[in-house]
Amino acid sequence: MVAEPRPAGGNGGPAQAEELVALEAVERRVLWLSTAIIDHANRVRPNPSGLKVGGHQASSASMTSIMTALWFHALTAEDRVSVKPHASPVLHAINYLLGELDESYLTTLRAFGGLQSYPSRSKDPDPVDYSTGSVGIGATAPLWGALARAYVEGHFGGAGRGRQYSLLGDAELDEGAIWEAIQDPMVPGLGEVVWVVDLNRQSLDRVIPGIAADKLQGMFAAAGWQVISLKYGHLLQELFTRTGGEALRARIDAMGNPEYQRLLRCPADELRERLPGTGSTAGPIADLIAPLDDASLLAALRNLGGHDIGALSDAFASVDDTRPTVIFAYTIKGYGLPTEGHPQNHSSLLTADQMSALADRLGTDLDDPWTRFGEGSAEAALCAATAQRLHRPEPAPQEPPAVPADLARPAPSGIGNTQQALGRVLLDLTRRAPEAAARIVTVSPDVSSSTNLGGWLNKVGVWSPTQRTDWFADDAETILHWREQPTGQHVELGIAETNLVGLLGELGATWSRWGQPLLPIGVVYDPFVNRALEPWSFGIYAGGQSILVGTPSGVTLAPEGGAHQSITTPSLGIEQPGCVTYEPAFAIDTEWCLLTALGNLGRPEGSSAYLRLSTRPIDQSTAAVPSDPAARERRRRHVTAGAYRLRQHEKPVVTLAAMGALVPEALAAADRLAALGHGADVVCVTSPDLLFRALQARRGLSDDPAWILDQVFPADRATPLVTVLDGHPHTLAFLGTIQNVPVSTLGVTRFGQSGAIEDVYRYHRIDTDSIVTTALDLID
Repeated sequence: MVAEPRPAGGNGGPAQAEELVALEAVERRVLWLSTAIIDHANRVRPNPSGLKVGGHQASSASMTSIMTALWFHALTAEDRVSVKPHASPVLHAINYLLGELDESYLTTLRAFGGLQSYPSRSKDPDPVDYSTGSVGIGATAPLWGALARAYVEGHFGGAGRGRQYSLLGDAELDEGAIWEAIQDPMVPGLGEVVWVVDLNRQSLDRVIPGIAADKLQGMFAAAGWQVISLKYGHLLQELFTRTGGEALRARIDAMGNPEYQRLLRCPADELRERLPGTGSTAGPIADLIAPLDDASLLAALRNLGGHDIGALSDAFASVDDTRPTVIFAYTIKGYGLPTEGHPQNHSSLLTADQMSALADRLGTDLDDPWTRFGEGSAEAALCAATAQRLHRPEPAPQEPPAVPADLARPAPSGIGNTQQALGRVLLDLTRRAPEAAARIVTVSPDVSSSTNLGGWLNKVGVWSPTQRTDWFADDAETILHWREQPTGQHVELGIAETNLVGLLGELGATWSRWGQPLLPIGVVYDPFVNRALEPWSFGIYAGGQSILVGTPSGVTLAPEGGAHQSITTPSLGIEQPGCVTYEPAFAIDTEWCLLTALGNLGRPEGSSAYLRLSTRPIDQSTAAVPSDPAARERRRRHVTAGAYRLRQHEKPVVTLAAMGALVPEALAAADRLAALGHGADVVCVTSPDLLFRALQARRGLSDDPAWILDQVFPADRATPLVTVLDGHPHTLAFLGTIQNVPVSTLGVTRFGQSGAIEDVYRYHRIDTDSIVTTALDLID
């Protein structure tokens, strides 16, 4: 993407001497406040249960310098920051000093209704740009936030510009999601992205023997990133210029992480013995440090780049906004605390005596820990100026365009499947509801053509920040036209589901970030929903509203074999908060469910949705959609509420409740049962999720509507129940409790097999014979 100048009002240059003094004072106060917030939660606040509260004083301390330099010097109002999970107390301390957090919350870390364990956009009372907490996901979110911002700005305006920062711990670089994101073809063009790696060389359990920083930096450079290494601060750099300085640099550079950490635990006299090491350079190093007083020697050893405000401000000023940037900031875990550098300091807490000593050293008061800077001081002026500079007015929310509930097309009558219906509905919306269609953006990990998005892509084009030549535009045999342009409405990522749902979450949050609602739809092979579930769930938690389409699904995808047959996804849809799951059987059901899901996006009370679709060809006429307008509307309401009665026998003795691709087997079983003299009702379940919510509401456990239960499972038609679906049978097992009838559940509990669909269904006992046999067992 083309680099833009930094917004007016930011401080993009290096910090000057006078400002550095104030910044370092603020840094000390941030260190104190973040430590005290955790201390109060664990040592002061009553804890009747005796359970561990926790918090991470050492992990917060390693970030205080970085976050002070960033917030109080480099950030602009349009920038956004993802803060590493364990540094949440630092974020709250900064927000408190900026007047964005009331003092009453400082005593509520990890208390019910208080400050969350990790930064949360939806639950914390102070400004949080990105929810974090799941390692790797919060770090990559600003990549997709940058892409979402560019998309909104290009299509509708109002998203502005600004950098997207990620503050992450070095251990997060072990996460595969990090490298999947870095390698995606879309990422090298995101010039507004800046990552800062807190390189403290410790994990939860130990000092990491070899962090391989050079290797990591090389991997970022190979991916097209600007790499800035911030290893030493100004004190050490000045020492390196003296006689013996090069020997000291070589000694520290070659030193293993554990040895360096051990030196941090040494008093000055012991440090003078250990630091020179052995060999020919020991003498020059000893001579170099001999004139230094104890305080200067201890300060110099700790003067890493990630704790030097001046070095940090220089690094932020040198960011190249034409490509992504990563800053490797060397830090000390527990910097400034009695626990600094200790290999087991990850969750350690300071004692009362240590807190008292820390307060004395930092110029604060343990008995009055929340004191702000005095009026008229340089520090107070810096906080006030920063608060004014970073003030970000709330975006005026824009109501999403109306999505029609029904496209009023005649119900399909031929052979078709629900996956085909997806592409058809999207194309129909461009003609029948163009304002709504203009807000739709689809995302796919290189499976657009195989998930029936080809027609949609040909219509709306593929999004790219710049126009690209379609070299196959004049090829008569090319069916899928890959027109990449800034007006395109489809984003094609590489083959990594975590990237897809990460982008979905950010596209689904634009309504709250910039007041510009989008209607994002991500399409992925259903077996890989499990792979994408955690980051998608985290995106929902952070306020992102989107539609995830899993297709094709289940063992119905028989020729693909067990590895490509999803089993658990239907129940996952029920269990995912903030999401409604649908598994329609017919094309018209797919249309109604998709339109309802689209209508729930981009608004404060909105919800995400998961649609599980199939490639199984089904005779669409068996849907028996009423032609009368009122009856059709009644059917639509039932479909979008969770279920409808597809077939109703005069004297039923059993009910067959089927979902998705298994509805034809249920209908065939009902015919055979009728031939045997046993009447069967057939219920088509479209959303087990909504039915379960209705059941919970009937029991007084939620406020969801419950009317659908009486419409589809009325007491006067209660009979023994057989449930069947192309997924785990427990998904529908709860249906028997609606009227407390005997129930037998059929579904898939084993890995699949390749083969013809008839053979595979028989293997899993979800074929027509199995349904009939199960029903007879219930009613005999």
